[in-house]
Amino acid sequence: MEQLTKRYGSFTALNGITFSVAEGEFFGFLGPNGAGKTTTINILTGLARPTSGTAWIAGYDCFRERKKVKELLGVVPDESNLYEELNGFENLCFCGALYGMERKTRERRAKELLSTFGLEEVALKPFGAYSKGMKRKLTIAACLMHDPPILFLDEPTTGIDVASARQIRELIKNLNRQGKTVFLTTHYIEEAERLCDRLAFIVEGRIVTIGSLEELLHDFRKERILEFSFAEGIGEIRVPLEEAFPEIAVEVKGNKALRVHSKKPLNLVPFINFFDDRKLTVYEAKLILPSLEEVFVKITGVELEKMKQEKEGKKS
Repeated sequence: MEQLTKRYGSFTALNGITFSVAEGEFFGFLGPNGAGKTTTINILTGLARPTSGTAWIAGYDCFRERKKVKELLGVVPDESNLYEELNGFENLCFCGALYGMERKTRERRAKELLSTFGLEEVALKPFGAYSKGMKRKLTIAACLMHDPPILFLDEPTTGIDVASARQIRELIKNLNRQGKTVFLTTHYIEEAERLCDRLAFIVEGRIVTIGSLEELLHDFRKERILEFSFAEGIGEIRVPLEEAFPEIAVEVKGNKALRVHSKKPLNLVPFINFFDDRKLTVYEAKLILPSLEEVFVKITGVELEKMKQEKEGKKS
């Protein structure tokens, strides 16, 4: 896509974003609620028209050639779009019919997917009686009925139990190993870190950074971070510590821990001596490598825990 912009009246949902996804890539699209993730997916899947800019999938214009694009895509929305009154088998067969699959072909494919996703025992139960994890599995299975080469997954593991989320991640990863291109939006940073080849961070309709996990972590891992934990409360120690060591920045982590940040190599001994002089007992000191979560927070200014609570609150 190039310079993709989407406005709703005076509100700009997307502001000139440009990026590409390679065939067979597992691409993560991360950002807070309202950042523009779902709007991007809606444009790429032909559900929304951009205000300006262009977007293509496999050489087809995402809006002008929607029918051709649709044949290439499997889409899992953040809310299930299956029918509560139909059973699992019927839902899959109906989805196959929408793609013009012959009856015998779609019935055979539905049985294959129910087996792959471990849903054979509930195949004849109404979808409305499924657990949240089962519903997500069937929704993903439905998007695979016509065996599309490209998958769009919008928050596929939000609001489900840990075991189901783990199973879904493994199923998605296996689909990617089989050659399918995966475009994933998620607010679970550890999910993106575990699954994705490359990631983009979007905030307020703008791409603020994009790259592989190694590329995103590289600059931040030039920073040295030492974390100290103490046996007793540390009190107001940040200012005297920064005055004693002008090249550092101190991040207090509660009443009994702190982190020391520096662009230069750090020698542990002077810090231990400093704390000894103040009768503070260090019971642990360790080198910290910045995680993708910390990189996300620093780049976007968005606290992940708050983002999760907002998203899961919306789901409940």
